[in-house]
Amino acid sequence: MRPENVQFESATVSSRQPSSHSGSRSVNGSTIASVPTVVPAAPKASEPNVNDCTLRKEPTDTRTAKQKKAEIIQLMALNWFVFLIGWNDGANGPLLPRIQEHYHVGYTVVSMIFVCSCGGFISGALINFVLTDRLGLGKVRRSMLQTLTFIILATTPPFPVFVIVYIMNGIGIALQYSQGLGLIASIKRNGDTKMGVFHAFYGLGALSSPFVATQFSQMPRHWAFYYLTTLGVAVSNTVVLTVVFGSKGLDECLRLIGEDTEANEKDTRERSSFNQVFRIKAVHFLAFFVLFYVGIEVSVGGWIVTFMLNVRGGGPNTGYISSGFFAGLMFGRVGFIWLNRRLGPRLALFLYGFLVIGLELIIWFVPSLIGGAVAVSFIGFLLGPMYPMAMVHAGAILPAQLLTSSVGWIAGFGQAGSAVLPFLTGAVASKYGIRSLQPLTITLIGCMLCLWYLVPGKRRD
Repeated sequence: MRPENVQFESATVSSRQPSSHSGSRSVNGSTIASVPTVVPAAPKASEPNVNDCTLRKEPTDTRTAKQKKAEIIQLMALNWFVFLIGWNDGANGPLLPRIQEHYHVGYTVVSMIFVCSCGGFISGALINFVLTDRLGLGKVRRSMLQTLTFIILATTPPFPVFVIVYIMNGIGIALQYSQGLGLIASIKRNGDTKMGVFHAFYGLGALSSPFVATQFSQMPRHWAFYYLTTLGVAVSNTVVLTVVFGSKGLDECLRLIGEDTEANEKDTRERSSFNQVFRIKAVHFLAFFVLFYVGIEVSVGGWIVTFMLNVRGGGPNTGYISSGFFAGLMFGRVGFIWLNRRLGPRLALFLYGFLVIGLELIIWFVPSLIGGAVAVSFIGFLLGPMYPMAMVHAGAILPAQLLTSSVGWIAGFGQAGSAVLPFLTGAVASKYGIRSLQPLTITLIGCMLCLWYLVPGKRRD
C-alpha cells in the first residue's frame, strides 16, 4: 500500500476516521504500522490576529435559558444607563447659547462646564481602581450623584455652583461607566455586537435630548426646567441598576450569565493591578486615543449649533442639527458592525477618519446651512463605530486579568477629552471666532489617527 492512501487527522473528516491511538491498525484488511498524526501548530494564544475579524469563531453557547435571560436583563440595564449619559451630553449644543445669555458669559467661561466634567471623570477613573472589587455595579451612591446634580441644575444656581456640580456628575458617570464597560468587554460571545449596541444607546440618548432641549432653550425664563426631564431619567436609572445588579460584583454578574470568570478572579487576587496596568504601553495609547475621540465627538456635538447659528445664519430650530449628528452616531455604531468585521478595526478606523476629514472640509468651505447639516449627520455616522471598535480591540490585545482595570482607566481618562477639547475649542473661538471650529477639528482628527497608528495590532508578551 502506498503511504498517500493513509488518512491523517488533519484531513477532512470522513465517515471512517483513523484511530488516534499509537500502534498498528487495519486498512482494507491489512495491518500496517500507525503513521504519526501530523497536527498543524496552533497560533499562540497570546498573539491573536485581531485584524482578521472574519476568521474569529464565537464560543459555543452552552448556557441555560436562565443565563441567557440574565444576560439580556443586565445588558438592557447598562444600555439604559448609557442612554442617560447620551441624554446628558446631547443637550449641550442647544443649551449652550441659552446658558451664555442667562449668565452673560463668553465662550471660554461657559467652557468651564466641560472642565469641571473633566475633573469628575478623571477622579472617578482613579477611584475606580480602588472600588473595582469592593463595590457592586448597582450601588446607589454612584447614581445618586447624578440625581443630585440635576436637582441643583434645575434651580439655575449662580454660575460657579452651576459648573462645580458637574464634578459630581462626572464622578458618578465615570464610576458606573467603567464598571459597565468592564462587564461588556469581558463578554466573549458576540462581544463586538454587544459593545456596538451598548454605545448605540448612548447615541440614542444624545439623539433624543436635543429635541427636548431645543424646546426648553426657547423659553428664556424656564430653560433650566430641561434638567427636570434629565432628573426623571436619572431616577429611573438608579432604580434599574439597584434592582438588576444590587451589590453584585463583576465576577458574580459574569457567572450569572454563564461567562468564564477565571481571568477576573485572577485580577481580584492581584493587588498590584494599578502598577501593572500603567506598565502597558497600549493602555496609554488607547487612553489618549479615546481622549481625542471623545473630545472631537463632544466638540462637534456641542459647538456645531453655535457655528451654524453664527456662521451659516441658522434659525431657532438649528438645535436639531445636533440631533442629526447623534442620530448618525447611533446608527453608525450598529450599521457598520459587518464592515468592521470584514475590514478589521485598524483599517476600518483609518478609513472612517479620512472620510470625516473630507466632510469637515465640506462644512468649512461650502457656505450652505442644509449641506452643512447633512455633512454633520454623516460625520456622526462615521465617528460612531470608532469608540466601540477601540474597546473591542482593547479586549483583544490587553491581558484578560487586567481588562476591567485597564478599560476602566481608558474610559475614565478618555472621557476627560469631553472637557479638555471642548474647552480648547471655546478658548480658540473666543480669540479667533467660532469659524475656527472646522480647522481645529480637522487637526484633532489627525492627532487621533496618529495615536491609533501607535496602538499595537496584536497582543504582545
